[in-house]
Amino acid sequence: MSTAKTGKCVIFSAPSGAGKTTIVHHLLGQNLDLEFSISACSREPRPNEINGKDYHFLGVDGFQKAINENAFIEWEEVYTANYYGTLKAEIERIWEKEKIVIFDVDVIGGLNLKRIFGANALAIFVQPPSYDELEKRLRHRSTETEDKIQQRMSKAKTELTHADEFDFVLVNDDLEKACLKAKELILDFKQK
Repeated sequence: MSTAKTGKCVIFSAPSGAGKTTIVHHLLGQNLDLEFSISACSREPRPNEINGKDYHFLGVDGFQKAINENAFIEWEEVYTANYYGTLKAEIERIWEKEKIVIFDVDVIGGLNLKRIFGANALAIFVQPPSYDELEKRLRHRSTETEDKIQQRMSKAKTELTHADEFDFVLVNDDLEKACLKAKELILDFKQK
């Protein structure tokens, strides 16, 4: 990254449906000097998603243009023609405010960010209590087609094998306890 200003970051990764987004939103309300890194993606917004708040919705052409301009610190094609990534400008914006960047990213993105930021990152893997519970949560959201659910469940099998590559595995079998533990981990990390 081109900026001389660097800071810390906290990375939350998990298979879809494990609860990472719920935990991240809870932590953002806890006055921990955190600011959410808004990821870029190529997909269309879901109902109630807002461009520039939930994601930077670039479309496939816009995303590929940003890749060619070297605008990302990391990116990947998560599903066919479905890209997600972290814009360099987003990290610089947050560090300029002297805040800790908090990421809500998929597992491979989280591992990429952990590798890039090294000791300046705390990488937390949010693990569902079971594979069956993960499927129940995805179905309960009612935002995905059956094909998408099957695709996400297939991906989750692989993602779960990467849990031990993170700094901490946070089992989300009780949301309140998971949120408290996440806050404790961040407070400890801030002191380092």
